[in-house]
Amino acid sequence: MPITPQFGGLIPTQAQQITSDSYLSFTDGANDFAQQYLPEIYEAEVERYGNRTLSGFLRMVGAELPMTSDQVVWSEQNRLHISYDECTWVSQVGNATRLTLDSTATPAGPVGPIANVITPNMTVVIMPKTAGAAAIKAFVGASQAPALTIDVYAYDAAAVPNDPNGYKVYVYGSEFPKGSQGVQENITPNFTQFNNKPVIIRDRYVVSGSDTAQIGWVEISTEDGASGYLWYLKAEGETRLRFEDYLEMALVEGENSVAGDAFYDEAFVSGLSDFTPGLDGNANILGTQGLFSAIETRGNVFAGFTGSLPDFNEILENLDSQGAIEENMLFMNRANEIAVDNMLAAQNSYGGGGTSYGVFENSEEMALNLQFTGFRRGSYDFYKTSWKYLNDASTRGGSVGFTTGSDVGGVLVPAGTSTVYDQILGTNVRRPFLHVRYRASQTDDRRMKSWITGSVGGAYTSDLDAMEVHFLSERCLCVQAANNFVLLS
Repeated sequence: MPITPQFGGLIPTQAQQITSDSYLSFTDGANDFAQQYLPEIYEAEVERYGNRTLSGFLRMVGAELPMTSDQVVWSEQNRLHISYDECTWVSQVGNATRLTLDSTATPAGPVGPIANVITPNMTVVIMPKTAGAAAIKAFVGASQAPALTIDVYAYDAAAVPNDPNGYKVYVYGSEFPKGSQGVQENITPNFTQFNNKPVIIRDRYVVSGSDTAQIGWVEISTEDGASGYLWYLKAEGETRLRFEDYLEMALVEGENSVAGDAFYDEAFVSGLSDFTPGLDGNANILGTQGLFSAIETRGNVFAGFTGSLPDFNEILENLDSQGAIEENMLFMNRANEIAVDNMLAAQNSYGGGGTSYGVFENSEEMALNLQFTGFRRGSYDFYKTSWKYLNDASTRGGSVGFTTGSDVGGVLVPAGTSTVYDQILGTNVRRPFLHVRYRASQTDDRRMKSWITGSVGGAYTSDLDAMEVHFLSERCLCVQAANNFVLLS
């Protein structure tokens, strides 16, 4: 009587070889409950995304410095000359024209109340906002300080015309009659104070004791240069790399909550004991001001940037009106980087324009290379590179037609350092325009902490049958002289 079910031939061979009647088949019909042969397993992990880390931007452009307080406070100089950008025409009495200074501004702006510091006998330039209108030189006859009005007499016109778009007014000197007294008013220069607070960033990796005993080796090559074989610690290594990216991403994208803004003023005046409630009523969740937020609040935003020559001409005009820092770095997404390359290629003799090798040492071969890294326009040098954070599909990357594109196309960052007054040190110090402050003291350094808890992996801190790897950092970003930064969108 035949045996049922039949699992192939039952006659063994004398050698380890496959024949037509000497193998066990477990894949036919209802007999696929097991496999004759083990699956073919590739030990090496396929790196289909290449280098997945995003950090490195802040290390390229700044520095990391310790701090011991709950906030960092610094002071920045104000402009030297007296200027009012939003002025309006009030009335005309004889030859005198009355103007209101900065009428559209709020009584208490971000740097305090707007004050009238224009005094009699000053001479001013009045620039109408209407295109094509000529500037007018005038003498200040009376000033209603502290009220925001002045009476002026035009030198080169019968009167100051009423411009519906308003005026810009700035002081260019003074004129006093013979035998007159000196200046009766005094202008005291002041500074603008900025601050930021660190946020605590945390992450954790957990592996159970049973999983640590089930070893399955994987050959890996990580983004930090490590290579070889790992098992459960591979996941721990990726958690660490992801956390290191968070340390930078949190400072790039950070935002203050509304309560966070109130916290700064209150904390600076009355001390840190009076916390203003933050998000969800939590007094400690107040946010931190990141790079993008600082530029949008205190810097310059170029909307609709296309990488064209007129765009750069406009950027140059804006830089002239700010700190006029000669060397600047451009961190851009791929689309804007290629647009700038195309613009530069069009400026040499092979792109339809005049020969303009510039910083390429007048080398034809270098000029034909479309991967330019630096160029000079006007009196400014620009060094550009792609910023992976703006290109990666898991963050702000993606092109139109593939994924949703980014609303940030790049950042212009001034190179070099600035001199500021450090409230903690009580002296002037030189700092990179962009730098990180982290909490540290003689007993605890919170720049990048990691520790192990549980009862697995050499740690015996609790009865938890697992190994927990904890990561923690407390830091914030200082964006000094943000008026020299440009956000490209």
